[in-house]
Amino acid sequence: MSGLSIKLSDILREFTFEEIFMPKDPFEIKISNKNINRMGLEMIGSLEFFNPERILIMGQSESSYISTLSSEEICKSMDALFSLNPPVLITTRGITPVGEILDMAKKHSISIVCSTEPTSDIISELVEFLNIQLAPRVTRPGGLLNVHGEGLLLVGESGVGKSETAVELLKRGHKLISDDLVEIRKISKTSLIGSAPENIRHFIEVRGIGIINARRIFGIGAVKLSEKIDMVVNLEVWKNDKMYNRMGTTMQYIEILGIKVPYITIPVRTGRNLAVIIEVAAMNNRQRKMGYNAARELFITLGMKYPGPSPEMEECVWDI
Repeated sequence: MSGLSIKLSDILREFTFEEIFMPKDPFEIKISNKNINRMGLEMIGSLEFFNPERILIMGQSESSYISTLSSEEICKSMDALFSLNPPVLITTRGITPVGEILDMAKKHSISIVCSTEPTSDIISELVEFLNIQLAPRVTRPGGLLNVHGEGLLLVGESGVGKSETAVELLKRGHKLISDDLVEIRKISKTSLIGSAPENIRHFIEVRGIGIINARRIFGIGAVKLSEKIDMVVNLEVWKNDKMYNRMGTTMQYIEILGIKVPYITIPVRTGRNLAVIIEVAAMNNRQRKMGYNAARELFITLGMKYPGPSPEMEECVWDI
């Protein structure tokens, strides 16, 4: 999860930037910080807190200030700034850097690209893109599907039926993100996004048949590139001596990258329609997020004390 970086070539492929000066191969230039530096106090020599790992942005305000400086002052300011070796300078609103900036960029081999979009738009788009690309990540065995809008991570022992269940869910109109392995990224303090490793994307291994391509068999509408992980579903072979959750008064959680995710265990045995059960689990999880708990309503209706979390935690905020 440490030492993550993204190549400048990947950013240039994602955004429509015009290359103004590119002394190095963008494939070799790496960005490892998801924050952005906007030229401000740095132009007057305040470089104490300048982070050279960040992308450098020059917008209309900075360009206007530079126009008030003499050629010598511009060279001195940009020489000090570029000597710290930022990965790239991006100008916005179609601004072409003045000759002094280009001279200092050539002196220190700093790449410069230009965008016609407003500065605030470029910053927000870049930060969002870098947050995903540089997010802490782990790879876990399992399958990830979008079921009724909920991202479900299917886990369980090999051979329990995860891939077969995924195929049945695809036939019922749901979407596959990954089978067998899921790359999980922490994009915020509360959100996890899962995707498939590129080399196995859209492929499913079905015992007895072999490898199938879900996108070609079920169509482009049956697959997605990524999905937020809303719940983890553990499939396990039915154990007669184990007590499974029958009332839903308690909720289990599993921690992934420091984030707690709802976790349920569904026992597998002959005669159970796992696809339908998982569909119901997805819809029930959505109801819980919206504030509705069927178990609590049943206990209240029967005049019994609800044994689960306090009413403040499980208050029904809407009716169904």
